[in-house]
Amino acid sequence: MPVNISESKTPRWEARADLIVLGSGVAGLTAALRARELGLRVLVVTKAEVGDGNTRWAQGGVAVVLDGEREEGDSVARHAADTLTAGGGLSEPAAVRAILDRGPAAVSRLRARGARFDPSAEGPGLARTREGGHSAFRVIHAGGDATGAEVERALVTTAAGRRVPVLERHIAVDALRTPLGEVAGVTVLDPAGVPGVLRAPALLVATGGLGQLYQATSNPEVATGDGLALALRAGALAADVEFVQFHPTVLYTPGARGRCPLVTEVVRGEGDVLVDGAGRPVMHGVHPLGDLAPRDVVSAAVTRRMARAPGGIDDHVFLDATGIPGFARRFPTVHAACRAAGVDPATEAIPVTPAAHFACGGVVTGTDGRTEVRGLYAAGEVARTGLHGANRLASNSLLEGLVLGERAAAAVAADLAAGLLPDPRHGRPPASEVAPVAQRDRLQRVMSRYAAIGRDADGLAVVGSVLDLSARESPMWTPEAVEDAALTLIAGALVAAAARRTESRGCHVRTDFAERDDAYWRRSQLIRLSPSGQPVLADPVPANKAVCA
Repeated sequence: MPVNISESKTPRWEARADLIVLGSGVAGLTAALRARELGLRVLVVTKAEVGDGNTRWAQGGVAVVLDGEREEGDSVARHAADTLTAGGGLSEPAAVRAILDRGPAAVSRLRARGARFDPSAEGPGLARTREGGHSAFRVIHAGGDATGAEVERALVTTAAGRRVPVLERHIAVDALRTPLGEVAGVTVLDPAGVPGVLRAPALLVATGGLGQLYQATSNPEVATGDGLALALRAGALAADVEFVQFHPTVLYTPGARGRCPLVTEVVRGEGDVLVDGAGRPVMHGVHPLGDLAPRDVVSAAVTRRMARAPGGIDDHVFLDATGIPGFARRFPTVHAACRAAGVDPATEAIPVTPAAHFACGGVVTGTDGRTEVRGLYAAGEVARTGLHGANRLASNSLLEGLVLGERAAAAVAADLAAGLLPDPRHGRPPASEVAPVAQRDRLQRVMSRYAAIGRDADGLAVVGSVLDLSARESPMWTPEAVEDAALTLIAGALVAAAARRTESRGCHVRTDFAERDDAYWRRSQLIRLSPSGQPVLADPVPANKAVCA
C-alpha cells in the first residue's frame, strides 16, 4: 500500500513537560533526578530499555580525587594536568578544572543514591586503580570491572523509586523550533512507529556516542549519533568530531561486527603487557608510560604493529594476563567474555584489537550543558565541553556525565525561573522529514577502512565520494531510517573535519601528515549545517569558548 505522506507526517499524540531528557545513561538519568529535586516536571525518552545505553558497558571506573581517599601526592590539579596532557593541547583548562573540581561531590551524591564501589582490601576506604595516562591510582571501580553497570543500576533504581516517567523504545526524530529558532520540544516515534510530539521549554540531549559508524566498536547497537545529528539540525554547533577514540583492547574474534567485548585498560594497569604475534612487546620504546600510555598512543602503536604482520598475524595482538592472580574474581566481565570466545585468560594470552570507543567531540556546550540554541542543552558523550580535547583520559567520561547531568538540570531550572526559555506552544516540527541516508553496511565498511585510526587525504576523499554517491533521500519514518540518517550526517561531518586537519593529534592520526602542528592546528574546528542541510566547517572555537565556571 502506498504511504500517505501528509498523514504520516501528522503527529497522532502529544505530551508536555518542563524538561525532556533524551537518553537514559549516566548523564541523562543524573539530570532527570536532579531536575525532579528542583521541582521540574521531567520526561525521559530512550530508544531501547531504560538500562540499555552505553553507560552499563563501561568497565574501568570513575576517575576522581576523593577527599581523604587519595594516593599521597595526588590532587585535582594533578588529575587536571593528566587530562590536559591526554587532550593533546585541545582541552580547555578552565573547563577541565571546573568539571574535575566538582567530581568528588558528584560521586558522593551518586553513592547516596545507592551506588556501591569496591572497598579497599588494604584498609578503610575505596579500592583505587590506575589506567592509561593517569599518574596516580585514582580510578574507583565497582564489581571489579563492572563500574558502568553499577552506576546505571543505581540511577535506574533511584529513578524508578522517585517515579521519573520514562518513555522506553521511543526514538527522537527532530527538535521542535519556534519562529525565532529556539528549541521547544521534539518529535518522536513510539514503539509502533506512530509519530508523536513532546513539548517542553527545555530539551536535554544525552544520547551518548556514535560507535556504530564503524564495523567494530565497544558501543552497543543504539550508539548511532542520533542526538548529535538532531542538535545539528536544530542549529547547534559541533566541534572536535574528527577525534574518535579507539580503545586499544577489545576482545578479538574473527569477522566480528558491531559491539565487541571490552578488555578494560585496568588489566594493563595491573601489570599486563601487550605483545605481537611474534611475542615481542608492542609498547617497548614507544612512550615513557609503556603499556599505560594514553589510548591514542597505544591504539596507534597496535595498528602500526599489526600492519607489519609479525608472526603472520595482521589483525590482532595479545594481552598476556596469565600472571594476574585471581583474574576471574578481579575481572569477572572480561573473564566471562573470554571464556565465551573459547579463551582461558589463566592459561593463554587474550587476543585483542582496537575498536571505536568514545567520541571526544560533539555538541558545543559550556560546563553547564547550555548550547548556543535557546532551549537546547547537551550532556555526556554527545557534548563537547572542552574536557577531552583531542583524546579522552581514561575513566573521565562517567565523571563528566555525573557532573554535567547535575549542572545541566540546574541550568534549565535557572533559565526557566528567569523566563529565558521559549513557550512550547510555539514549537513546530521541521517542514521536511526527509534526509540523506547511506546504506549502513557500506558506510561502516568505508569508515572502518579509510576514516578510523590511520587516515589520509585519498582515503577520506573515497569516504566522501561514497557518501555522495550512495546516499538517497529518505523519510525518517522508522527508527532505522532515523539512525541511518544520523550516521550518514555524522560521517560527513567527521570526514570534512578530518580532511581539513592536516596533522596528527590525539586520536586523529593522518598517515600523510604524521607530525603535530601546534603553530596552526592547536585549535578546534566548528561544524554547522548549511541551509541545504550539509555539514560544513565554520570558524575555530576560541580558547575560552563556552566555558562556565
